[in-house]
Amino acid sequence: MPDTDTDAAPPTPTTPYATPEQPRVAVRGEARIEFDPEIARIGITISARGKDRRTALEDLTRRNSAALDLVKSYGQAVEKLETGAFSVTPQLTQHGRGERIHAYHGRVHITAVLGDFTALGELTTRLADLELTHVTGPWWSLRPDSPAHGEARRQAVREAVQRAREYADAIGGRLSALIELADIGAEAPTPAYPMPAQPGAMRGFGAAATETAPALDLEPQRQTVYAQVNARFTMTPPKL
Repeated sequence: MPDTDTDAAPPTPTTPYATPEQPRVAVRGEARIEFDPEIARIGITISARGKDRRTALEDLTRRNSAALDLVKSYGQAVEKLETGAFSVTPQLTQHGRGERIHAYHGRVHITAVLGDFTALGELTTRLADLELTHVTGPWWSLRPDSPAHGEARRQAVREAVQRAREYADAIGGRLSALIELADIGAEAPTPAYPMPAQPGAMRGFGAAATETAPALDLEPQRQTVYAQVNARFTMTPPKL
């Protein structure tokens, strides 16, 4: 009985081979465009410390509520508000024998995403003016579904076609058909809510001031969107 594996016909290639009558040209198209950011993210860390667990929890709960109420007071300017890690940790004495608890330290992390940058500077300084509140950011970014990503991809494709056309024209030919278009990367260097290397930071410790803190003047950081494609074309015979 014949071996069906050895008798099987070789697979048909998905793309035609280049021939002298139908040469192939392969190029890479790239695009790098700058856009204004669409959202800004800030991190808020609230702390409390007490001699006993109940005092630490009560202070932490009070300060957390004050921070949340302040952020929510900005209404639609805040697109997302999330509470992250929460912890209450006993601190042991450094001297003496045995495990003796000296105090309790509580901490809670909050993340806020704003789409209205006019409120961002005022909110960050007001948050930093609260008791034992640490504010980091802002981290600027584009939305995941931003039209900027599509624009970069389209420009990369146009650049690939133009480059292939120039190569074909250089040897007296012209493009005849597209064989393959492969997306090998189209992304912003700072994804949905990334941490950049050098974020700005605002801090506030101690009792809140009696006067409203002045709004911080923030300049949005432009975002670079990068796209890259591989393209293969067939072309007419060159005139060498």
